[in-house]
Amino acid sequence: MVISKKISELMKDSSWIRAMFEEGEKLKKIYGQENIFDFTLGNPVTEPPKALKKELIKIVSSDMKGMHRYMSNSGYEEVREEIAEYCKEKTHLMFTKDHIIMTVGSAGGINVVLKALLDPEDEVIVPCPFFVEFKFYIENHGGIMKLVDTKEDFHLDIENIGKAISNKTKAIIINSPHNPTGVVYNEKELKELTSLLMEKRKEGQRIFIISDEAYRKIIYDGIIFPDLFGLYEDTVTITSHSKDLALPGERIGYIAISPLLKNARTLIDATIFANRILGFINAPAIMQRLVGRFQNNSVDIAEYQKKRDLIYNILMEAGFEVVKPMGAFYIFPKSPIPDDIKFVRSLQKYHILTVPGVGFGKKGYFRLAYCVEMDMIERSREHFQAVGKTA
Repeated sequence: MVISKKISELMKDSSWIRAMFEEGEKLKKIYGQENIFDFTLGNPVTEPPKALKKELIKIVSSDMKGMHRYMSNSGYEEVREEIAEYCKEKTHLMFTKDHIIMTVGSAGGINVVLKALLDPEDEVIVPCPFFVEFKFYIENHGGIMKLVDTKEDFHLDIENIGKAISNKTKAIIINSPHNPTGVVYNEKELKELTSLLMEKRKEGQRIFIISDEAYRKIIYDGIIFPDLFGLYEDTVTITSHSKDLALPGERIGYIAISPLLKNARTLIDATIFANRILGFINAPAIMQRLVGRFQNNSVDIAEYQKKRDLIYNILMEAGFEVVKPMGAFYIFPKSPIPDDIKFVRSLQKYHILTVPGVGFGKKGYFRLAYCVEMDMIERSREHFQAVGKTA
């Protein structure tokens, strides 16, 4: 075999998201792009804030020497200081630049953290449904993913998590606001989770929380995002600016390591080393200089909330059973038939493209990404209603 057996196996389980997106591209060529309702990919049509674009022009037009050279593997010192100050304001903890490592998006950040933490066959708990790439990231570094079902409303099932913990458990990855469900974990359930992990700590087992917060600024209805750093000292968060600043193609984010974490310097040094040896070397120089000063900014969240309300109402009117998203830009309705793949295929007859729940470890559901044009969502209404009549 030309390629590795491991990669060959992983490719068989590769992303349904991309598979359905590619299928959509074929249908667009046949029927025309305006006649296909593509909800497959979380690729925002929203443009970055105007102030950010203006700052980008200023940066790339600068005559400052050394702008495109290597820097510390952790990133520019002044940028990390800006982000540390932002984290300090949000958490009231003593973050410094040393607690921040600039990364190639949140995907790069999660891989760096897992590389720094995992020994072969260490287990990482992941609530299900889940973002499928987590499995590949964990296995990249010799770990074993243990899926744990969430409750009916997709919130954390602490009892299930407790049962899943073994003496090999090294970390739990949580993702809130959540992809694919749009659920935002509340402070109560996070306190229950951290209480469970603190009990394990008393028994001599240290379990890290790796919090994927790529959508943390995209939250609706006045919900307050809970501060994990204040709840649990062994917390590492990974932030991406792909969604909040609409920069997915620029691949920029950062790791924040809790100042309360015991032996934090050891983990900080390990993540910086992992950033280098995984081949990222450092996060993109221009993007680092850009995002540091935009930590308090985001795209128009009110616009996303309008889209959330519209797609939710359309689905409810069409008779679908669905949990209303509180954040991110995904919605995860229940399939009217048990075979979600078959149902997603049937949606294509109505020119609606979605992703089956099996792609997120949860059969019997399907995901829509509503980070699309408002007009497309509105035009999809009659097609969903037609589906609802036949389901």
